[in-house]
Amino acid sequence: MSPANPLPRADVVGVGINATDTIVRLPYFPALDSKVELLSADVRPGGQVASAIVACRRWGLAARYVGKIGDDAAGQLQIDEMKREGVEAHWIVARDSMSQSSYILVDEQSGERTVLWKRDSSIALRPGDLRREWLAGTNALLIDGHDTEAAAQAARWAREERIPVVGDFDNKYPGVEVLLEFVDIPITSRDFPERLTGETDLLKSLPAIFRRFKCRLTAATLGRLGVVAWDGKKFLQVPGFRVSAVDTTGAGDIFHGAFLCALIKNWPLKEALEFSCAAAALNCTAPGARGHIATLDEIAAFRKSSDRSEIAYSNESLEVAAQAATARATRPHA
Repeated sequence: MSPANPLPRADVVGVGINATDTIVRLPYFPALDSKVELLSADVRPGGQVASAIVACRRWGLAARYVGKIGDDAAGQLQIDEMKREGVEAHWIVARDSMSQSSYILVDEQSGERTVLWKRDSSIALRPGDLRREWLAGTNALLIDGHDTEAAAQAARWAREERIPVVGDFDNKYPGVEVLLEFVDIPITSRDFPERLTGETDLLKSLPAIFRRFKCRLTAATLGRLGVVAWDGKKFLQVPGFRVSAVDTTGAGDIFHGAFLCALIKNWPLKEALEFSCAAAALNCTAPGARGHIATLDEIAAFRKSSDRSEIAYSNESLEVAAQAATARATRPHA
């Protein structure tokens, strides 16, 4: 785009996955070689970065999204939804290709979900798909760990522009170590740190990632138990919120969107993590990845009135782990 036609201001930019989800609600999870009558099947938009960016837009931020789709009905759904949400979207379209699709089996009794997904290699974002100007002037970048070369390119540009980079990581895809070199705040699934480091103890693996990649903060979401974070000196644990879960799809996506919102507003870390936990919990009270992106007022009231989950770690265990992590960080070649 020429200087005569500059891009609109964007508080936040997301580069990464979108998906079209078919939400299949089941009375219970089926056993092998069984038949179960489904309760409903609905097609809804989803995807890690796409859903997080939609949440940011609903909370009043100017939001920009960059993603890749096929030239099919699912891709058109993504285009239409971003327009409807008021997100400035830049689409790379792979011709004669299928957009990413997921079938999400939701257990009506627990709200827990099982995801079946398909992603054609032709819709993988590549470095050449991106334009540096899409990051210009933004306050934060969100990437995921799927198309690592493209994400690393965007994160590298952001680092050069001193734009903070938040990463959403769930699996160890090829090239993720290179990508992490440019991520300031990786917020991962509970299992990702072990997959990356080989260390089964989260209170050891989070500091290990922090040291290796020189992060500002490392954190792991713990499902209904909330989140635990390491800032280089101490652990911060924020319990989750108790809700009657209808569908846990997209909880992590909305958590990341909420954290971005709090980051841009310069909220203290504990408040940012609590806000993110509350937003994620409320999203679980309706079906779909964007089932219930609550308003800021609703989230504030929920934080004041709702019960919290039990804690994942005792204060004593966090203190002992913090002492061990800081001691290790001061050793030569730690």
